[in-house]
Amino acid sequence: MNTGNTGTNMYESATTWNPFKGCKFDCVYCIPSFQRQAKRQKNNCMKCYSYTPHFHEERLPSIPNSEIVFVCGNSDISFASEDQMILVIDAIKKNNLTSRRKKIFYLQTKQPSCLKPYLKMLPENVILLTTLETNRDAGYEKVSKAPVPSERFKQFKELDYPRKVVTCEPALDFDVDVFSKWIMGIKPEYIWLGYDSKNCGLIEPPIEKMRELTEILSKNGILVRGKDLRDYRLHKSKGSRNRVGLT
Repeated sequence: MNTGNTGTNMYESATTWNPFKGCKFDCVYCIPSFQRQAKRQKNNCMKCYSYTPHFHEERLPSIPNSEIVFVCGNSDISFASEDQMILVIDAIKKNNLTSRRKKIFYLQTKQPSCLKPYLKMLPENVILLTTLETNRDAGYEKVSKAPVPSERFKQFKELDYPRKVVTCEPALDFDVDVFSKWIMGIKPEYIWLGYDSKNCGLIEPPIEKMRELTEILSKNGILVRGKDLRDYRLHKSKGSRNRVGLT
């Protein structure tokens, strides 16, 4: 039986659970990752193969026994219907009652407003995520058809939900003062930083900006995590387990 569950390189101890797959945002950096992975499904599901948004109800019971479960990680759940979203949430609740392992469920989308109708349905072990590669809207249409960064930031900030994480991978060049205020305004549990690991030719921030962003966020109590940071690494600062820096 093909459960659609896969490992993920972005978050430690995480496995994707894919009752919903596919996306129409056509992010350039997803082509060599999620969309290339989808091509392996030609003999299983043609919609998976073409990365067309669709639902696999038979996968609902097959939640991985991982510390972190990335919900529909090979898709964007903003393309799911209301009925499909409710089925996914109900499956999470059922797993909470039956699983011996305490899990965290990550629910990520580049259109955070789609989550608003479901916030009161979510159990407390669900964390909401969105990707913010930059604060700059100009030229973003060359990267993705998703809502531009400023709109995505507003949508995510306005969600009345206590548990949030921001992904800044792959990072695009940003303005440190504006971008850091955005992140602090969202008040995430942490931010995930990383460069373009797929060599998509993106315009990236220099190391100095990554360092400055990290220092500002860590001084304001926001945990910074990440990988694919090339010739430097994140390290914990002295005196606070929630502060990190770049070396």
